[in-house]
Amino acid sequence: MAVITSRDNPRLKHVRKLASRRQREKLGLFACEGEDLVEAALEGGWELDFALVDAARAPELPVRAEQVASHLLAEVSTLGHAPRVIGVFRATRPERELPELGLELWRVGDPGNVGTLARACDAFGAYLALSPGCADPLGPKALRASTGSIFRVPLGSFAADGAVALLAHGAPPLSELDGSLSRFVLGSEREGLPEEVLATCAASATIPLDGPAESLNVAMAGTIALYDWRRSHGAG
Repeated sequence: MAVITSRDNPRLKHVRKLASRRQREKLGLFACEGEDLVEAALEGGWELDFALVDAARAPELPVRAEQVASHLLAEVSTLGHAPRVIGVFRATRPERELPELGLELWRVGDPGNVGTLARACDAFGAYLALSPGCADPLGPKALRASTGSIFRVPLGSFAADGAVALLAHGAPPLSELDGSLSRFVLGSEREGLPEEVLATCAASATIPLDGPAESLNVAMAGTIALYDWRRSHGAG
């Protein structure tokens, strides 16, 4: 099999473009780096456009891949170390039914938090919904933080109506929440939730803190809310 040895190869140019969210949205594609993420996407039913592997240390994959000179694959990678494989997938998400338990994120712009919350949703059987202004769940940092969970978690459209606003302060403890409410709204750590979002929520709750920390990271708070709901409903 021929090996790609030119920096000007169209496949490599395509991967470079996908480092930009604007280009990902324009092209309807995203890149996965590393065999674990590529395999998770394939297992999750996502459609592969093409795959590139390191010619010197190519992993075994269930799909056809094009070999690339090691230094060129490293150049187009966003990782601190060169991956053995980069898969480019179509961004069309496989349809999945939304479970009753879920997290609604309002303008959570940190991709690490979005990815970590996707991992929490995967762990507790919940869905994830993102408002405009949230980090791209298919961006490289979010994908890495999710460890592949983003390919399994149902993704919905943001809707705070009838949900629980999870606040840092000034609300009843999470333990006192009506058990029939199973959707939690979280805002960015700096701005929180605006009044127009709070007005549509059915209730609000907070996670009491015993130590001197002022608040929890949004990913920690969302994970605790999911765990607490599962625990109170006899799971976990």
